[in-house]
Amino acid sequence: MSIDNSGVLITDERIMSRIYLIREQKVMLDSDLADLYGVETKVLKQQVRRNSDRFPDDFMFELTENEFSILRSQIVTSSWGGVRYLPMVFTEQGVAMLSSVLNSKKAIQVNIQIMRIFAKIRAVIADTLGLRLEIAEIRKKVQNQDKNIELVFSYLDEMITKQDNKPPRKRIGYKTDEPNSN
Repeated sequence: MSIDNSGVLITDERIMSRIYLIREQKVMLDSDLADLYGVETKVLKQQVRRNSDRFPDDFMFELTENEFSILRSQIVTSSWGGVRYLPMVFTEQGVAMLSSVLNSKKAIQVNIQIMRIFAKIRAVIADTLGLRLEIAEIRKKVQNQDKNIELVFSYLDEMITKQDNKPPRKRIGYKTDEPNSN
């Protein structure tokens, strides 16, 4: 955990709540990163533009109008105000690169925390993937068991039907069809 400029602790949850899935990538918004680093968004963007060669498309990209409107509707806050430019979003590698252009102790400290959180997210996803594979294997076995059980029931039904349709058995031995008269 880090402490921001106002002396407030930056919790892992606070950072995790600012990681979004856009274009099938986990990213953070420029405004959220600026807030965490304790700088203005304008300053962060200036540093990124001055060092644009450090931020290829797989490190940082600008949102489209549509992506931005969808994101705004998901966040449902009024703090977005009047944004003149579309936000920049940074992938994990882009966030790591930010520490080289924002050279404050605070930025480095927050970046380390963010990198640890991205690593935790990857570990959770890997664990989840393992569980999904195990569940798929169990489902496959259960489906096979269902088929086997259906087969057993169909054989039982067939045997019962044969038993019901069988002609009466001819009795052998002493027959007592007449009532006993004493």
